[in-house]
Amino acid sequence: MIGTIIGVIILLIVVGVIWWAVEQLLPLIPLPPTFRQIIRVLMIVLLVFIVIYVILILLSSVVSLPGWLHIR
Repeated sequence: MIGTIIGVIILLIVVGVIWWAVEQLLPLIPLPPTFRQIIRVLMIVLLVFIVIYVILILLSSVVSLPGWLHIR
């Protein structure tokens, strides 16, 4: 359980740093507003998938999940 929590914290820190870096660098790239919006939406979708992955990791370490939900 402790290893899972440490792994989740490290994963969220890495994702947060990558999110911050992309948010800082995106305005420096000369792109049309539509492409900028598409990149932002794709980043949000990726972030949602990562958060769902983290929730499943935490749930699988606490309760018994169905076989199709096992991550590890």
